Amino acid sequence: MRGLMMDGPLTLAAILRRAETVFGGREVVTRGFDGPPRRADYAAVAARARRLAAGLQDLGIRPGDRVATLCMNHARHLEAYFGVPAMGAILHTMNPRLPVDDLALIVRDAGDRAIIVDEGLLPVVDALRERADPGAVIVAGDGEPPEGAVGYEALLEEDDPGEDAFPEADERDAAFLCYTSGTTGAPKGVLYSHRALVLHSLVCGLPDVLDVRETDTVMPVVPMFHVNAWGLPVTCAMVGARQVLPGPRLDPESLLTAIAEERVTVTAGVPTVWLGMLAALDAEPGAHDLSTLRCVIVGGAAPPRALMEGLEGRHGIPMLHAWGMTEMTPVGTVSRLPPDCAEAPEDERYGIREAQGRPVPFVEIRSRGDDGLVAQDGAAMGELEVRGPFVAAQYFGHDGPNERFTDDGWFRTGDIVTIDERQNVRITDREKDLVKSGGEWISSVALENALMGHPDVAEAAVIAVPHPKWLERPLAVVVPREGASPTPDELIDHLRPSFPSWWLPDAVEFVDAVPRTATGKFKKAELRERFADRESG
Repeated sequence: MRGLMMDGPLTLAAILRRAETVFGGREVVTRGFDGPPRRADYAAVAARARRLAAGLQDLGIRPGDRVATLCMNHARHLEAYFGVPAMGAILHTMNPRLPVDDLALIVRDAGDRAIIVDEGLLPVVDALRERADPGAVIVAGDGEPPEGAVGYEALLEEDDPGEDAFPEADERDAAFLCYTSGTTGAPKGVLYSHRALVLHSLVCGLPDVLDVRETDTVMPVVPMFHVNAWGLPVTCAMVGARQVLPGPRLDPESLLTAIAEERVTVTAGVPTVWLGMLAALDAEPGAHDLSTLRCVIVGGAAPPRALMEGLEGRHGIPMLHAWGMTEMTPVGTVSRLPPDCAEAPEDERYGIREAQGRPVPFVEIRSRGDDGLVAQDGAAMGELEVRGPFVAAQYFGHDGPNERFTDDGWFRTGDIVTIDERQNVRITDREKDLVKSGGEWISSVALENALMGHPDVAEAAVIAVPHPKWLERPLAVVVPREGASPTPDELIDHLRPSFPSWWLPDAVEFVDAVPRTATGKFKKAELRERFADRESG
């Protein structure tokens, strides 16, 4: 027997209606561009999202079409967050920090029909269009768009079409498309449904998850092209939290000024952001009024204990460690101190909070070793597997079997973990070939392949080494060809045309041979151990 309840769909349009009608006067502030902060509210965002939908329809965008964005954090991007999915199309956020070849591959795979791009990122689109066709180019800026492009504001010239802009959607329809960074091969698309995004937002708003409230002013420093800014823009709209979007200026001084002037209560970003902020606070104690800031959410990489101790101990700013993946929408676990550990010694409390924490509601976890599932005793190690209503079931465009998904419906994260009796997750190792610098993934495989394209290189392996600011940086380990003597500068210059500057290895070490397994694969664990003391920076 089924329950006798209404079957209202869980959609982004429903969240936007709530934001407009219940929290219409709550501010959405855009900072970081020329001139004073730009101030709007949820009522204006909703009206402009409907006008955007109408403008996109005039351009020929139809339900199911992909509309890409190449934008930083600002109100226009938030309008696209709602306007594109609510009209039945799919919002495809793209990371402008990726190599252009990767962006071109992603555009071709996604089949984009249009792209909304910040004025300042037009050179990226120009380079992209030499390799792929992103469709109609819509420029989000105040100047005249280049020939062949459409101005974002011109697209919104029509009157508000009202609810006609947003047809009733099925909650299982696709809404957002995000791509992984290609660290385990080609980038892979994760296609989020309206239902997944709504459930993720409901979970993130819970007190024991991210604890986002109507009374909050939230500043997501994590980019809106990074897994939907960890879901914060949608969660904030759902609960009515005021949003401060920092634009392209993410230096410590700009962020600290924004927190003080806008009275920010919650902010979120990768450890590198907060390491920079901590250094600025230590250099000028008391220079910024951060009295309203009740929580700094840190994710993307495990925060160093020194960061936690510095923010909390020296400056009284509480920190929350969260973990997740693109395939998880993305929040999967949150590291909060259990109430019965509140009186534990300080060192023990920090040790608990350094771990990745316990799964959020509706996310189930287990770990698997070579011989099957392993015990949840806090000691046995295995690969973390997850499942839940906002966990990917397969990759976009890949209908067949994929080794990242188990036969019984779990997603293999690639992270090696221990899980204790409380389901507290602690990552002991990551997929072995990855480098994570300042919260951004760098593909070791791509760098290795390029290095081995140099005529003087026989073999090359790229590994992560510690860095005081970026936490990890790539180190190239190179075997020269017999009789050749390449220099580090020559090899870095060989990579430079093909990769962003922040991808380039900080150093090159020359060796006689790269250790290999019995199957011929590089033993990167052995290299990491060998160069463990080779701190970069």
